[in-house]
Amino acid sequence: MPNREAGVESETVIAAGVKVEGDFTSQGNVLIEGVVEGSLKTERDLRVGEKANINADVNATNAVIAGEVHGNMVVSERLELEPTARISGDIKTKTLVVASGAEVNGRIIMGAETAGKNGSVQERIKKAAAKAVENVPAAEKEKEPAGSFFG
Repeated sequence: MPNREAGVESETVIAAGVKVEGDFTSQGNVLIEGVVEGSLKTERDLRVGEKANINADVNATNAVIAGEVHGNMVVSERLELEPTARISGDIKTKTLVVASGAEVNGRIIMGAETAGKNGSVQERIKKAAAKAVENVPAAEKEKEPAGSFFG
């Protein structure tokens, strides 16, 4: 505990050569240099080293990624992808910084609302679509689509 008294934040390190399987949860900063499989959640900052390999859904406040992540990522504030980053999965973040050379294979959703508590993006889209249909006049709902080939 002397580190906390001195104002130094705790950091969990998963070193190169170490493999963690299962649900990994931390309240402090996390540095990954090894392998993580399952799920990874921290309430603070996440750093993923260049040789690290994550096969997990990731949830963090801020993250800097230099290695590989195979899974969906939710980063409530800032996500930074280094030139060696390789992401296979969907990303939700408030702010995204992508260095030249980084690769992302998945959907990216950005903005302040992604970190909000208003439900998932899919839920918000469904609600908006339902509201739009409610606002269409009844006569319009009953019309056949123009150019229908079926009689």
